[in-house]
Amino acid sequence: MEKRKIIHEGEIVLGETIIPCYVLEDGTRVLSGNAMQNALKLQEEHETKSGTRLARYLNQKTLEPFIYKGKSPDHFNPIECYKGTQKINGYEATILADICEAFLEARNNINLSTRQKIIADQCEILIRGFARVGIVALIDEATGYQYERERFELQKILTAYVSEEILKWQLTFTDDFYKEIFRLWGLPFIPKYIKNKPSFIGKLTIKYIYDQMPKGVIEKVKDNIGKTENGNWKYRWHQSLTSDVGREHLRKQIIEVTTLMSVSESKEQFNYLFKKKYNDEPQLQLEFNENLLK
Repeated sequence: MEKRKIIHEGEIVLGETIIPCYVLEDGTRVLSGNAMQNALKLQEEHETKSGTRLARYLNQKTLEPFIYKGKSPDHFNPIECYKGTQKINGYEATILADICEAFLEARNNINLSTRQKIIADQCEILIRGFARVGIVALIDEATGYQYERERFELQKILTAYVSEEILKWQLTFTDDFYKEIFRLWGLPFIPKYIKNKPSFIGKLTIKYIYDQMPKGVIEKVKDNIGKTENGNWKYRWHQSLTSDVGREHLRKQIIEVTTLMSVSESKEQFNYLFKKKYNDEPQLQLEFNENLLK
């Protein structure tokens, strides 16, 4: 069984049927084997797993003339692919349509067993679902809307995160957050630095807090609040976040990062824990100027 790497994943929704799907590094489109077998209703209702039932149906003598019509047995070989270290067993995506067409043709030409009839009926439902999805995809491609869909989805995220109005300022970053930054970066927590924080603290805040928001959110926030003639931001960034989604995500991120800092003995240990949690190598290796302490 060939092993391949997954580079993209998603789900196909056909009515109440949901089938995980993948794109491999060589461009092959793959459907989850278990989900595909469930979608075809190959298993009895009391069974929890379909197992290798697909292979058994493909080898049934009564169905072979329809299954393998113009196709070799290798056409239906499963694909073993990997999402990191997780192994996923699947099938090349068009095989599902091939199987559906074979069962429908068999239903028109031979007497099917009770279970085969159930599968054939399900195949008809799936084929109709393919047609609906297919016509939408064709229209999207013909009109160029396929290139707008990602922007449309991004706009929905931005609408949820970024408020059209500048919200009344409320304290969002806690004293504990800054205390931990000061401790790890060796800066005393005294009024001099609390009131006028060194610029590197702002850069750390962007990296560990704001950069963890969905892509595009902070860019939208910057556009929303703008700068003064002196080049300063007119408002604090979090004032432009929605109170229900944006601010809640920000608050949660501050709590999580503060907790990671509180259990760290050094900024190096914190960076390690941050990378482990968010799978993100901090690009900032900042040191404050020792003259600030004088």
